[in-house]
Amino acid sequence: MRPHRSRSGHGVAAGGMGNRRISTFGVAATYIGTVVGAGFASGQEVLQFFGHFGMRGVQAIGLAVALFSLYGYLILELGRTLAAKSHLPVVQEAGGRIVGTAVDGVITFFLFGALVAMTAGAGAVFDEQFGLPSAVGNVLLVVAALLTVLAGIHGVVTAISAVVPALLVAVVGIGVATLLQAPINTAAIQALDPGRAAVPSWPLSAVVYVSYNIVLAVAVLAPLGAIAESQSALKLGAVLGGLGLGLGALAIHLSILATLPQSARLQVPMIYIAGRFPVLVQVGYSVVLLLEIYTTAVGNLYGFVARIARPRGAAFRWLVVATSLVALLAGRLGFSRIVRTLYPAVGYAGLLLLLALTYRLIQGMFSRKQPAGGGR
Repeated sequence: MRPHRSRSGHGVAAGGMGNRRISTFGVAATYIGTVVGAGFASGQEVLQFFGHFGMRGVQAIGLAVALFSLYGYLILELGRTLAAKSHLPVVQEAGGRIVGTAVDGVITFFLFGALVAMTAGAGAVFDEQFGLPSAVGNVLLVVAALLTVLAGIHGVVTAISAVVPALLVAVVGIGVATLLQAPINTAAIQALDPGRAAVPSWPLSAVVYVSYNIVLAVAVLAPLGAIAESQSALKLGAVLGGLGLGLGALAIHLSILATLPQSARLQVPMIYIAGRFPVLVQVGYSVVLLLEIYTTAVGNLYGFVARIARPRGAAFRWLVVATSLVALLAGRLGFSRIVRTLYPAVGYAGLLLLLALTYRLIQGMFSRKQPAGGGR
């Protein structure tokens, strides 16, 4: 594959970064931390996209792992090849100028929308779990994300990489403890109604789940590809990232199946599941939930502002502050209302990006098969 020049004038400058490069672990952890958020850690996403299908949800999670690994690598590799400074050159290379511009608009809009959702989610956790005013959670989340993003892309990667191991340990730990305490009830699983799922069939559900997560992740994955230490770090990082996401989703899925029917009736199933253990476990998981919200907010804020202004410049810093303030005000609308409106739209819009990346993959495969001397 021949090298291309980036067509974006904004975002993460691959140059000007010094010699600091992101390792395989950094790639994988950043991928996981960018995708997971309030919906994932609460268990509601897993319930809606996998839980209602019972044991077939395990198959759906397996498909999602493969798709996360494939499309994550495609984005990272395009980011490396194009020396991407934001998601724009990647989506334009994948979909062409017309489709790429449309996808760019969708991504940029939803990056801000997801930031607002995370701000509202932090407020909801402070209100429902700690009995504190939701405004306290809103403000703390926005300030933490703002300070992290002002530190630059390496600050973003460092923060997310530090948090992700704790996230996976907490989710997997509660999953294993739940299965030891309450084995899966096959009768309750058979009583599940797949018609209550967000998407009507488990294969399509896996695709839509990946699509809306990729829409939000591409803003960080594209410039991340340009600063990874090697191509092998991208490939292995994408695979490990997909496996990590699948492991977390599987732990939540099995925890929900083991606590049916109560867990399927709740807005935040994982808090209920954690509440079956000593109070410190429930409080600890609430903290983990906040950390997941934080990592997603950081990725969304960075990706949104990096698309508009050159990082490290004065305009970038002022835009980070202004965007944070607007998200803080908009987050007061409430978590459930924002998620109910935003997430389904993200999923269907994200299919356009997956189709563009698939076309780019097929195009590359056929171009490599051309005989020597063929073509022009």
